Amino acid sequence: MNDSVKPYQVCTRCVMDTSDPRISFTDDGVCNHCHGFEGKTKKRWFPNEEGKARLRQMIDYIRVRGHGKKYDCILGLSGGVDSSYMALKARGWGLRPLAIHVDAGWNSKLAVGNIEKIVKHCNYDLHTHVVDWEVMRDLQLAYLRSGVSNQDVPQDHIFFATLYHFATKNGISCILDGSNIATECIFPQSWHGSAMDAINLKAIHKLYGERPLLNYKTISFFDYYIWYPFVKKMRSLRPLDYVPYNKAEALEELKRTVGYQPYARKHGESLFTKVFQNDYLVRKYGYDKRRPHLSSLIVSGQMSRDEALEELARPLYNPEEREADLDYFCEKLCITRTEYESFVNGFKSSYRDYPNWESKYQLLKKMQSVVERVSGKRISVYS
Repeated sequence: MNDSVKPYQVCTRCVMDTSDPRISFTDDGVCNHCHGFEGKTKKRWFPNEEGKARLRQMIDYIRVRGHGKKYDCILGLSGGVDSSYMALKARGWGLRPLAIHVDAGWNSKLAVGNIEKIVKHCNYDLHTHVVDWEVMRDLQLAYLRSGVSNQDVPQDHIFFATLYHFATKNGISCILDGSNIATECIFPQSWHGSAMDAINLKAIHKLYGERPLLNYKTISFFDYYIWYPFVKKMRSLRPLDYVPYNKAEALEELKRTVGYQPYARKHGESLFTKVFQNDYLVRKYGYDKRRPHLSSLIVSGQMSRDEALEELARPLYNPEEREADLDYFCEKLCITRTEYESFVNGFKSSYRDYPNWESKYQLLKKMQSVVERVSGKRISVYS
C-alpha cells in the first residue's frame, strides 16, 4: 500500500480527502476524482434526450435477444434502492426479467420485506440462491484474518457469480445491473481491488480458511473477460445511466408505489456490510465510505457540498445500535468481541499482498489496445 504521509486536505468541490493515498489536487484545491468525472466519466452518462434514445435501443436489444423465452433478462435484486428502482422501471419498460436474490446469510428484515414488496408489485418470478452458511462464514473469517480492506468481497463475488452462472445455465444473455454513474461515479481505487478477482479470493481463503471452498461458485478471469462476453455473448447492462436517476426521488417513488421501507444508511440491507463499512473500515483504515458516496451525489448535481459536509458531521454509528450490531455480528461468526477487536487492531494488508489477476488484466488491456488499433473499433463488451 502507499504509506506516504500527506498533509490532510479535502477537495474544494466534493468531500473526498487524503484518506485516499492516491488523491491529488490542482491549484484550486479540486481533486483528481472530480476532474476525472468531468473529463472522462461524464461522457458515459446520459441523463438527457440522448439517454432516452439509448435506453430505447437497449430495451429493443433485450427484447430481441429474449424473444420466445420466458424471461428476456435477469435482474439482481438486493433490496437496496438502486436494484429495487431498476426492478420497478423494468416493469414499466415492458421487460420480462427473472429476479434473482442471493442470500449470503446477512439479510436485514427490512431487506427481505422490501424484496417481497417489489416482486409482488411487479409480478416477477423470484429465484433465491441461499449460500452455504458454513462456507460463507469460513470465507468471511479468512478475509478478516487477512487484514485486507474490502471485507465485502465474499458477498459481492457470490452475488455476481450467481447471476452469471444462472443466466448461462438458463439461456438468458442480458443482465440488468443497478450500478450507476449518478450515485457511484467517485470511488478511490486505492481502497479496494476487484471483487471479481477469484485468484485473490482463493489465495486468501487458502491461507486463512479452515474448510474446503465447496458450494461457492466463483468466476475465473477467463470466464469473466472472455467466455461470458465473447463466447456466450452475455451483456451486463446499466439502464440507470440512461435516465435522470436521482436517488432521493427514486426512494420516494418506491415508498409511494410499493410501500418500500428505507434503510438508515447506504447498503443497510446487509448487516455484515453495515458493520464492515461503519466500524471495521473506519477504525482500521480510516476509510469513510460516505465520502465517495456523497461526492458522487455532489458531482452529479444531487447534493450540495454544504449538505454533504453536514451529513459527514453526523455520527456514523449510534453507540447503542453499534453495540447491538457488533454483538449479533460476532455471535453469527462464532467469534468473541476480543477476537473482532484483534482483527480491527491487527496488521493491515493490501489485496496486492496476495496472488491476484492484475498482471493478466494488464496483458489483456494491451491485447485489447492492439486489436482496437488494427480493427479501428473500440472493444467495450466486458467490464
